[in-house]
Amino acid sequence: MNTTDAKRVLETALICAAQPMTVRELSVLFDGELAADTLKSLLADLQLDWTGRGVELVSVATGWRFQSRPEMRHYLDRLHPEKPPRYSRATLETLAIIAYRQPVTRGDMEDIRGVTINSMILKQLEDRGWVEVIGHRETVGRPALFATTRQFLDDLGLSSLDQLPPLEASEVQESSLGSLDFESLAAAQLPVPADTDNPADADDAPRAAADTPPDEPDDVEAPAAGEPAPEDDTDEPGHPTQTPA
Repeated sequence: MNTTDAKRVLETALICAAQPMTVRELSVLFDGELAADTLKSLLADLQLDWTGRGVELVSVATGWRFQSRPEMRHYLDRLHPEKPPRYSRATLETLAIIAYRQPVTRGDMEDIRGVTINSMILKQLEDRGWVEVIGHRETVGRPALFATTRQFLDDLGLSSLDQLPPLEASEVQESSLGSLDFESLAAAQLPVPADTDNPADADDAPRAAADTPPDEPDDVEAPAAGEPAPEDDTDEPGHPTQTPA
């Protein structure tokens, strides 16, 4: 098979695929006749072929996929004018802390935020497929260690955590929200789990330091599709802060 035909096969498979495809999966198209390096070279050529179009070929955490370019989002949104569900600042702050400090325990997150974290925030992020428990810290109570998933990277259009915007250690709480591309998350088309048994939670508990400002009330849009997620998922008082080992 010549290069042109091989690229056409790859292009067709990727356009028709519902999920990203790995190089191993793509090699099945050619019955193993093309080496991985050859496939990667063909994929790089395809990327160049699609330069300047409204769709691009990208490599994300779980494989290769075609997706619309960010500048097309404004027009595509007109096809679905309904507003997507929204996640609170507290939820996105928690997600940002996990992304930049992983693996972390709930106690670690509370130490950084200066406020207790509602367990429903973590459940919401787990149900969304963005975070998962990867183990437990060997200390009193063996608290769960949270980390982001490949789905989180896919929804941001990243292939690895190394591609997250760099942050200074002191900026994790405040600046991470602006540095992470949450607009990409808002464009993801995964189901949003409904939380019918738990109404909106109470406001954040008072912070430990009197001069520390409270959480800002502004929300950030979350991915569309599926049932709507709760509009507010803020922290709740009453959960003791765990001290990391």
